[in-house]
Amino acid sequence: MNHISIRQLEVFVGIAEHGTVRACADHLHMTQPAASMALGELEKQLGAQLFDRLPGRMVLTGRGKELLANAREILERLREIQARPDRGATKELAGELRIGASNTVGNYLAGDLLKDFIAHYPAVSIRVSVANTHDIVSDLLEHRCDIACVEGPVNHAQLEVWHWRDDALVVCAAPTHPLAQVRPLAKQDFAGAAWIMRERGSASRALTEQALNSLPSGHVLMEMGQIEAIKQAVIAGLGIACLPQAATIDAVANGRLTVLETPFLQLKRRLSVVIHKNRYRGAILDAFIKNLQSNAAHPSHHTADIS
Repeated sequence: MNHISIRQLEVFVGIAEHGTVRACADHLHMTQPAASMALGELEKQLGAQLFDRLPGRMVLTGRGKELLANAREILERLREIQARPDRGATKELAGELRIGASNTVGNYLAGDLLKDFIAHYPAVSIRVSVANTHDIVSDLLEHRCDIACVEGPVNHAQLEVWHWRDDALVVCAAPTHPLAQVRPLAKQDFAGAAWIMRERGSASRALTEQALNSLPSGHVLMEMGQIEAIKQAVIAGLGIACLPQAATIDAVANGRLTVLETPFLQLKRRLSVVIHKNRYRGAILDAFIKNLQSNAAHPSHHTADIS
């Protein structure tokens, strides 16, 4: 067997990340035929097809998925070797970190998640993808991101999870909504209420449904995929909703939104950091994990030490 080249691995990983040979070639500053040839040679040497060629995109095969984590590790280890400073010299940590964030974290807590790390490692390029918890977990399993922070429970044999901080949902209404006029509220006051919900697959939706099981029957007026869209619908008086507390601060402060007092509902939740157990923890990922652990709001509550 001929030796597998670094360029072949770069092309393989590049196609997996960018979805097409052309996008990979542009990213690596090479011609499309050269990228196609490198992939073909790699597949020939391995005796396996690594991608299914579909119209307009390349999709990893089972063998390709198995290879991807190892290929990334080889390339990352090589970059670390090349970046190792001479004795007595200093070199800034640099490279890319791909973070998956569920909607609450990505839209409202990104500063808490990233600010201190960026201050310490300004040369690291950070790419954040925001989606619901279900989709972010899929990205982790497919190695499309290096680490994730989500608000929903994650239970998967290939993933390692630890507690980052606590969070809560709050039930919100427009200040003119009838429920905003009731003091104190009781469970029976919610009979027939019109709820605006997140889409299925989101952690907020699951927790909201769990809480609503303890209330009299209402109805779901609409489902929306973005927290801000739900907030605006509530402000417009269309219905009530469970929203992340962090998403309501400004609207409550300027009087456009009211948080309903519902001590009879269990709306607390945990925000978790998740990584793939097979993901190589290079210098950048290791630095990010240690930074999160050292700045966690409740370090004694971590469920696991993954350093």
